[in-house]
Amino acid sequence: MRRGIPVLMILGLVGASPVFAEEKCEPVDKKRIKIEGFISKSFRKQRKQVFKEFGELGSTRVALRVYPMGETSKVIAVGRCVPAYLAQHIIKKAMQYSTGVESLVQQQFVHTHWVGVGVTMFDEPSQQIVSAEQVQQLLKPDISDAEFHVLYRKLSVPNALTPFFGLQVPNVKIAPPSKGDDYP
Repeated sequence: MRRGIPVLMILGLVGASPVFAEEKCEPVDKKRIKIEGFISKSFRKQRKQVFKEFGELGSTRVALRVYPMGETSKVIAVGRCVPAYLAQHIIKKAMQYSTGVESLVQQQFVHTHWVGVGVTMFDEPSQQIVSAEQVQQLLKPDISDAEFHVLYRKLSVPNALTPFFGLQVPNVKIAPPSKGDDYP
């Protein structure tokens, strides 16, 4: 009996595996959206005013910095719980105060309540290059939250092959799709 209890406990621990459930999005009045990344060096003197503009719609925490050299990265990352109106506002400000938007980061790599502007932490295989027309599709004024995130996920899927030392190899940075294509 004494040996049976520890054995059962070990079997229970080994047999148990963590199950990750798709979490529901908390509203932005309860969990604010964090805006993180870089603005162009040319706006160094107006940085306080620029940071206020990024956060002027409320329900945000702005943690932007001035990029110390050259041009900022042309990458945007939007979490799946960011409302469309807020994401569109941030994309417009990113186009105005950074080098622009030319790549989207796959949404499965991004925290749900986070937006990255000019971020450099994601490598090229986890991004997808987008055209100016595709960015304008994301900025349509009458788009719903669900439509925005479905379109974002569609546009941000990286290529199946990626360059690696002059070869085209399978992209290992393609994240598995979320359980549903529905918004939250």
